[in-house]
Amino acid sequence: MKALMHRHRALCERAVDPLEIAAGLEAHGVTDRTAARFRHRDVFSLAEELYARVPRDGDRRPPPEPEPAPPVRADRVLLTLLPGAVCAAAVTAVRLTEGRPRLLAAAVGVLAVALAVRPVLRRGPLAAPARTPAWRAATCTRACTCWLLAYVLLGDGLLRAVVDGGPDGLPTGAAGGPWPVAAAPVLALTLACAPAAWSTHLFTAGARRRLAASRGLEEFTGAVQPLLLGTFALFLGALTALLALCGAALGEPAGYPAGLTLGALLLLARLLAVHNVPQGPALAVAAATEAAAPALVLAGRLPGCAFLAAPVDALADAWGTGAVPALGCGAAALALLLRATRTLTRAPAHAPTGDPA
Repeated sequence: MKALMHRHRALCERAVDPLEIAAGLEAHGVTDRTAARFRHRDVFSLAEELYARVPRDGDRRPPPEPEPAPPVRADRVLLTLLPGAVCAAAVTAVRLTEGRPRLLAAAVGVLAVALAVRPVLRRGPLAAPARTPAWRAATCTRACTCWLLAYVLLGDGLLRAVVDGGPDGLPTGAAGGPWPVAAAPVLALTLACAPAAWSTHLFTAGARRRLAASRGLEEFTGAVQPLLLGTFALFLGALTALLALCGAALGEPAGYPAGLTLGALLLLARLLAVHNVPQGPALAVAAATEAAAPALVLAGRLPGCAFLAAPVDALADAWGTGAVPALGCGAAALALLLRATRTLTRAPAHAPTGDPA
């Protein structure tokens, strides 16, 4: 016990209650089995003894106050609205031009949206902590995200053209062209940066308040799990409204299956990144699924390879080509949701940044 006290003395001296010590111990790999070696039933019981035995400045600290939520700054609110505004301007420019000017407007619009999204992911609720993943993992995540967004814009039209024997030409930027472009879901997803940031802020601030108020790890988990699911449902409701609004404004199908599943996937991936939890291969699997669909149909045109296109053809005939991104992103989002309910409802995910944990 003395060795354990010495190893975690800094954590115990700064802790305001046993729950904070328990969160730090779990983050350092101390489990209930480890606690049993010290004759304690679980990690929280061990943390209570450490809290009682390690001296702190003063006889007793006052009961912990809930950590105040970071103030909502006007500049960050405007920052979350910027990607949607830039994307709306780009879509308008593409629709008002023809030929080469349209291609130029599309290229400039893609670059402008990427530059507008970048600060949203670096500041405010959607910013990841300083402990970023390896360069290779971060690059893979960005590449998969770009592919998933590009597929929402162009992939459904490409797959429909491929299934029908095409494509007969390059995309023209029009919804009714030989290779239709779906601008409504992309516009809705960029507009959804704002509700994504607000939902993440709501969850983070609520979890910190519950961490200060809880007196046990199970109590904290029971309080945070409905908060996580509630904020996730709130974001999906806002995204549904944005999809309907963008579809009506642009005169296109709203693309609910692809838009909702991709929005859910990107929110959960970012929420895990914000709390420094590995995402696993979910984004890569979703991107590979979408890339495989048109590739299999094209490969099925080779002599003796018709069986390769059979699964995609059957799926497209039964549910439409929009079922491919919905299936890929939906399965990946479900996997991340299960991971989030296991990790983001535990105290170590919300340990204070000054903690050794």
